[in-house]
Amino acid sequence: MNTTAAALQANVTVATIRTWCRYGAVTAVKQAGRWIIDSASLATRIALGALKRPARKVEFTSETMTAIGGNRWQKNGKDRVYINDWAEFAGIETNRYGTGNISSAFYQGERISNRQAGLLLGSISKVWFDAADGKVHCRYGWSESRVADREEVWEAVVEGIRTAISAL
Repeated sequence: MNTTAAALQANVTVATIRTWCRYGAVTAVKQAGRWIIDSASLATRIALGALKRPARKVEFTSETMTAIGGNRWQKNGKDRVYINDWAEFAGIETNRYGTGNISSAFYQGERISNRQAGLLLGSISKVWFDAADGKVHCRYGWSESRVADREEVWEAVVEGIRTAISAL
């Protein structure tokens, strides 16, 4: 089996399969510059990986939201946890001058302009978890960046929250 087929079967990248081949994690030989992988060895490696990583269900609760830095608010029969640092979960990093203006910015590890960072920060105005329905909600802002649209930023926020909860 070639590296592409092995990657699909193992649900990893082709680069990971090549690394496994180089380090002997799977039985493989190189023929004409390409790796040929033993399917039985790959099946064993996949089974070992499944044993090491038990699937953990991520639950959105008021307790998990406060554990990752949310602020709980209860009033008039409503129970919410506000996520004030949502930009951190989305992968938006900014440094600021003493005046408050953005001096440098990164979105998911890539440098972006200060203007685009401001637009990304303005694309969502609030993020909260509502205990009544068990869902994370947002209120969109007025701006939209060319780096990522509002929905992409929102998906990054939710994925960042999910990752933070799974790391608890």
